[in-house]
Amino acid sequence: MGQELCHLLDDKKLPYIAATKETLDITNKEQVEEVVKKINPAVIFHCAAYTQVDKAEDEGKEVNHDVNVTGTENIANVAKKVGATLVYISTDYVFDGETTYEYVTNAVTNPQNEYGKAKLLGEEVVQSIMKDDYYIIRTSWVFGEYGNNFVYTMKKLSETHPTLTVINDQIGRPTWTKTLAEFMVFVIQENAPCGMYHLSNDGVCSWYEFAREILKDTEVEVLPITSSDYPQIAKRPMYSVLNLDKTKQLGFVIPTWTDALTSFLRRV
Repeated sequence: MGQELCHLLDDKKLPYIAATKETLDITNKEQVEEVVKKINPAVIFHCAAYTQVDKAEDEGKEVNHDVNVTGTENIANVAKKVGATLVYISTDYVFDGETTYEYVTNAVTNPQNEYGKAKLLGEEVVQSIMKDDYYIIRTSWVFGEYGNNFVYTMKKLSETHPTLTVINDQIGRPTWTKTLAEFMVFVIQENAPCGMYHLSNDGVCSWYEFAREILKDTEVEVLPITSSDYPQIAKRPMYSVLNLDKTKQLGFVIPTWTDALTSFLRRV
């Protein structure tokens, strides 16, 4: 996500300083204060996160909390001190997924795994510290050019497997990192009202339907299975469709996930 945002800022010729985990440990409060105060930014895009959802249940539980909660608290505290607007990326996993309606931004949260719990605590930290100078953007099923993601996994598996089985009873909205980066910059440039937003690409699908679209130009057969056929360590929401009305009301145009996927595949 961070790399995608950097490329967008380059394209827009907007000045920025990008930190990596090698140059800035967000769990180190003193280092965060020193680095951010030296830069004195007007905006902080907080893209850092621990996203190993299954590992967060056991071996990664501590680092999950350190990065997603303590790290976020460190960034929010220094953002407040320097007067910077904070943009924080959260997740659909703050919801339990036990409904059949789209989740609006003020829907009741009830995370079912450690990752979702930590990201929700991160949201609460941002709201508590930043008061009214923040944007929390929840997103879901992220794919993009940089890092590991579902699209790359399906493409890689298709090279050696004539048949793939993919879960068909978890429903959500895929999100291209480029669309997310564009919205992150949009809220700042348009001076959108601060608060909570949802951003994914438009349209709804299952992981099975997502996989079929990814591999539609191959000979690979994609077969549906249920979540019970493919048990995972961390419980995932069964229905985590984020309502996009609040985002659309800002005038931000959201491509469908199928159009976004097509554009992404042309890039890679």
